[in-house]
Amino acid sequence: MSPTATTKVLIIGYVWPEPRSSAAGGHMMQILQCFLDQGWELTFSSPANPGEHKEDLVALGIRECPIELNNASFDRFVAELAPDIVLFDQFMMEEQFGWRVEQHCPNALRVLETSDLQCLRHARHQRLKDHLKHASAEDDFSPLFAQAQQDEFQHMAETDLAKREIAAIYRCDLSLMISEVEIELLVEQFRLPPTLLHWCPLMLERLPEGFAPFEQRAHFLSIGNFRHAPNWDAVLWMKNRVWPLIRQQLPGAQLHLYGAYTPPKAAALHNPAQGFHIMNWAEDALQVMSAARICLAPLRFGAGIKGKLLDAMLCGTPSVTTPIGSESMTVPDLPWPGAVEESATALAAAAVRLYQDQAQWSDAQAAGSQLLAARYRQQVHGPALIQRLQHCRQHLAQERRDNFTGSMLRHHHHKSTQYMAQWIEAKNRP
Repeated sequence: MSPTATTKVLIIGYVWPEPRSSAAGGHMMQILQCFLDQGWELTFSSPANPGEHKEDLVALGIRECPIELNNASFDRFVAELAPDIVLFDQFMMEEQFGWRVEQHCPNALRVLETSDLQCLRHARHQRLKDHLKHASAEDDFSPLFAQAQQDEFQHMAETDLAKREIAAIYRCDLSLMISEVEIELLVEQFRLPPTLLHWCPLMLERLPEGFAPFEQRAHFLSIGNFRHAPNWDAVLWMKNRVWPLIRQQLPGAQLHLYGAYTPPKAAALHNPAQGFHIMNWAEDALQVMSAARICLAPLRFGAGIKGKLLDAMLCGTPSVTTPIGSESMTVPDLPWPGAVEESATALAAAAVRLYQDQAQWSDAQAAGSQLLAARYRQQVHGPALIQRLQHCRQHLAQERRDNFTGSMLRHHHHKSTQYMAQWIEAKNRP
């Protein structure tokens, strides 16, 4: 390749990016911006229908190309495009299109953007369901939040989802991991080679300057895509346990819950008399976050890192969450910008204290700025990502020889997937 040639990148998205609807969409846009800053030529494709809040990629100089599942038209498309790098957004896209990319662009670097480790999230969800069958009304969920890595592994290793997702990581040349906890779990328990993984958290181009002060803020706020199971579970826990405890101590308190794609079951929870307001989608999430005094994120399960909590720090809004919410978002010796608790009673008590105590609130706001500066700067993580991709491209043959397990999995999986896809395509012909 000529040193002056433009690097061509194909992104195969599970969905079209919606950065104002989910942290995953925001992270994808941050990665795309890193590529654009290099002057790379980007093409974004997805078999999904565009969502209501889809980002205008064309306006950013990114080509948009819809694609179809189980259709040879993708073969012609990818062969003609001849990308240098192919980024699969979530492992299902690697399952569907990985064999086609390998067949027609064998020298393209194959990268997986995991968003979060889905098999971890699903295993934690199942543990919560099992736990709730025997939980009392006062249960504090400490057993769930204190799971050792070995226990996490045992719950995950039995699932088909883990086998599928981790096989996709092996088949790719590099996987982007948003959480250091997940990297440690994959390396220490699943024995994945660290060379297959790259830590790429949420990235901020600029740190915030100046916030609305304590006295100009009011109300509690919770935000998150209602389609995301951890968010919906948090809404129900707030409605049934956490929020009634807060209202007992602050009878006039108001909670505003914002989320994309509000289903009827969420709208039915709207109850102004209880101060529980379902607000639907926020046109500007940072604006409503900046006006709130406290962000509530009582997550009982999940994976990755939480965009809503990063947004809270960006807006100088202290947050009250669980160990799941703060997981892989902290730095040793720096306090959490708010409170991390394990029970409904403790969450409510911490939220009330922060809401009323201006000095404690101001300390939490300052802690958020410190955490952002220490952990989420694009000037650090963007160049590190580009450097890692370039290194992998330069040593691709050796990297693939070293990853024999991935080569073996590609051989067996891609053959079976190819024949199944071709059978479906033939079956669908008129």
